[in-house]
Amino acid sequence: MIQRLSKKALQQILSGQIKEEATCVVKFYANKCPYCHSLSESYKELADEYSDLHFFAFNIQDYPQVEKVVGFDGVPTVTLVKTGGNRPKIRVLKDPEKPNKETWYHLEDIKEFIKKEK
Repeated sequence: MIQRLSKKALQQILSGQIKEEATCVVKFYANKCPYCHSLSESYKELADEYSDLHFFAFNIQDYPQVEKVVGFDGVPTVTLVKTGGNRPKIRVLKDPEKPNKETWYHLEDIKEFIKKEK
C-alpha cells in the first residue's frame, strides 16, 4: 500500500521526528509529469512486493523547496529514508544513464537501489 504524504508528515520524517526505526521509500512526483504517472503502476507493484517497507508518494507542488532539502533535481525521484534516532538516513536513486522512455526509471534499477540501501 502506498500512502500520500502531507507536507507536515514529510517534514517530520526528514527532520528526524520519527523515532521508530522504519525504512521508507518515497516517490516524489508532480501532477503534470507523464513519467510520474507512468511509473505509478510499477511503484504499486513494488509496494506489494516489499511488505517490510513503507511506501509513500509526495507531490512536490505541496512543498517546492523539497528538492533542495533532500538534494534532487526533477521528478520522478525515488528516495529511501531510514528513520529512528536523531538524523534520518536519506538516499536518492540516481537518474538512469538510459532512462525508460515511459517511466524514467527502470523497475530493476529501483529494486537494486532498495536492496542495496535497505
